[in-house]
Amino acid sequence: MLPSLLTSALGAPAAALGLIEGVSDGLAGAARVAGGALADDPARRRRVAVGGYTATAVLSSLTGAATAVWQVGLLRAGAWAARGLRVPARNALLADVVDPSAYGRAYGFERMMDNLGAIVGPLLALGLVAAVGVRWAIGLSVIPGLLAAAAIVYAIRHAPRLERREHVPIRIRVRPVLRGQLGRLLAAIACFEVGNVAATLLILRATELLTPGHGAKTATTIALGLYTLYNVTATVASLPAGKVADWLGPSGPTRVLSAGVALFAAAYAGFALTDSNLFALALPFAAAGVAIGCVETAQHSAVAALAPADVRGSAFGLLAAIQAFGNLAASGIAGALWTVVSPAAAFTYLTAWMLISLAGLVLAARRPQAQGSL
Repeated sequence: MLPSLLTSALGAPAAALGLIEGVSDGLAGAARVAGGALADDPARRRRVAVGGYTATAVLSSLTGAATAVWQVGLLRAGAWAARGLRVPARNALLADVVDPSAYGRAYGFERMMDNLGAIVGPLLALGLVAAVGVRWAIGLSVIPGLLAAAAIVYAIRHAPRLERREHVPIRIRVRPVLRGQLGRLLAAIACFEVGNVAATLLILRATELLTPGHGAKTATTIALGLYTLYNVTATVASLPAGKVADWLGPSGPTRVLSAGVALFAAAYAGFALTDSNLFALALPFAAAGVAIGCVETAQHSAVAALAPADVRGSAFGLLAAIQAFGNLAASGIAGALWTVVSPAAAFTYLTAWMLISLAGLVLAARRPQAQGSL
């Protein structure tokens, strides 16, 4: 809805949208690191999680009342910074309230609901825009955001009481996080994220391949349908991936993560080699959806299991920063290769990073250490 508000209601150029989104994404990435430092204190992480969800909901909804482009930019940046702050706190809080034997299922359920929101949310937005207009539709988005904050409060009140402990200083603790098996795992995840391109490039690949035979409008419609397939398969795969990770025991998250990365390698190879055949395009979209469902679930459950409790917030903050800045690098480099060389070269580059990450995961799994020595 933001593009419609900026271009239609406020008459802003497309460059304004790009600048606002770029600044907001950068702030969100930096805020994830800061959020990790805040979340090392169990009591503080609860306040940050609730405050982050509340601030994101309120600031995002106020965008609908903006009368100038700078107001939209300021509110969007604030909302995305709050969103970044809440991510490590939410993930660390989930580890607080769930038994370690159920980490996979807990994070799988969270990822499933997030992916489901990516499917249902735009459909609800279309209905609201048609019924009440874009400004009111943005304003009403405060309701699900506040409901999410209320759910966090409910979970906190029903969670086990925290043991009293000394005040934890606010600082990101990188060195303890990067020790031992957790450090090797995060290195492999970093290699994956450098090859984890934005889904918009998958849509563009399908659109370009389908346009000669179907025309631009029909090709775009089919490509968006394939993207819906991607989201559906990600939603369906997330919870089963978590169940498998729990069932396999301590090595489960790493093994599920490896399977997801291998599936991504196959999907990207498919995007590099495929033609305009619709079935041949649907396969890599579906494979990439299953892969991201496995990977995101396994990443979070692995970090929850391996991170020492006193640096769990920093661990999730570092993971979130790796995800944010890795995706930015992947999309930028792949986009440049796409333009300068060819789309096939871009997806070959991404496939190579998947294989490097897979090798790193294999090495990490072969050198386990006790959690207390990390």
